Amino acid sequence: MQAKPLRAAFAITLALALAAPGSAQRISDEQAEATARAALEAAPVFDGHNDVPNQLLARFNNQINDFDFTDTLNTADPEAERAMMHTDLTRLKAGKVGAQFWSVYVPHNANEAVAVQQTIEQIDVTKRLIARYPDEMAYAETAEQVEIAMAEGRIASLLGMEGGYSIGSSLGVLRQFYAMGARYMTLTHNFNTPWADAATDNPKHNGLTDFGKDVVREMNRIGMLVDLSHVSEKVMHDAIDVARAPVIFSHSGARAVTPHPRNVPDSVLRRLPDNGGVVMVVALPRFINEDLRQWDARRAAEVARLRVVHLGNPEAAAAAYDAWIAANPEPLSPLTDVADHIDHIRKVAGIEHIGIGGDYDGMPTGPVGMEDVSGYPALFVELARRGYSQVELELIASRNILRVMRDAESYARNVSDQPPIETLITERRAQFQ
Repeated sequence: MQAKPLRAAFAITLALALAAPGSAQRISDEQAEATARAALEAAPVFDGHNDVPNQLLARFNNQINDFDFTDTLNTADPEAERAMMHTDLTRLKAGKVGAQFWSVYVPHNANEAVAVQQTIEQIDVTKRLIARYPDEMAYAETAEQVEIAMAEGRIASLLGMEGGYSIGSSLGVLRQFYAMGARYMTLTHNFNTPWADAATDNPKHNGLTDFGKDVVREMNRIGMLVDLSHVSEKVMHDAIDVARAPVIFSHSGARAVTPHPRNVPDSVLRRLPDNGGVVMVVALPRFINEDLRQWDARRAAEVARLRVVHLGNPEAAAAAYDAWIAANPEPLSPLTDVADHIDHIRKVAGIEHIGIGGDYDGMPTGPVGMEDVSGYPALFVELARRGYSQVELELIASRNILRVMRDAESYARNVSDQPPIETLITERRAQFQ
């Protein structure tokens, strides 16, 4: 039963070895374009995170019967301060996107019962969107279904949950979300859950609680990918300690390149070869460009200063802020920033542990040259220009994440005789006593 995967792994390893001597050499633009084009034809982009479902909620209150996903270029709304959407079927095709994890994200909510309901509603609207375009999109739950959809020229469409509060601290709810089609869950979003610390919140649990570790174990048992984007460094390590299947980072960068807490530190990257997981590299400029991150810090300091200097005079504070912005324009993030993060992850973890997770429609804009989902081919040309071979580009585009899915599915099959974990979080245990 294992012969085919072993042969495939050997073939990839051999191809990488054969490609290695030229991987350090920069090539011409024409060669780079040809290499990238061939790679994306053979292995279209499998993107780890796109927030279109949240746009459907924020812009249309999930009322989408009259929504045209073929072309969303007319969706800018200056009065609501909303930019044009980054995603539509036309631009996904131009971006060579063959598979997409759609994020059924809901805002952090301490009322977990409400978060559960909202997540169900986001699953509903995403499935309805997919079903409206059967010629262009195909709902998928397995690696095999993704590959079939890609072969048919349709965008394989999967569901990913972002924010562990969506399960209401219940393994039963977690299992039902898997039954509804969710194939990964980000353990936190920007704030802690009752069982896991977030990267951008004050630590409360020192990583994963005992219940949080059982969440990871149960996700492995049922075949749901454990997504460690947004979690604290300690949670990353705790989850990898517990996990028996590869983890993912659905939309993160490398912290050594840009020291944002949302990025993955080298201490974790070095563990990915043993775990088998992948970092799906994000395109959000504030995560990948240090000049921009420092500019944000200076701007925040200036805002605080102006509030004190112009206390009681908001008009003067606003005028002074506008003058500061004019004198200190916001830095731009070029698409080479994304390539720099890929370079670093390749150096520390290896080429087989890199994927793509843009975070489009979850940010104001992508980097210059990758402003929306149509920009992926330009990134792959840049990588080819840096010496990445066609085989390496195929791994980054989709083969690595497909391998992770197959491994997670295989583990779940192998432990299918194990009973569900029935742990109750401490607060709920007290309710039943």
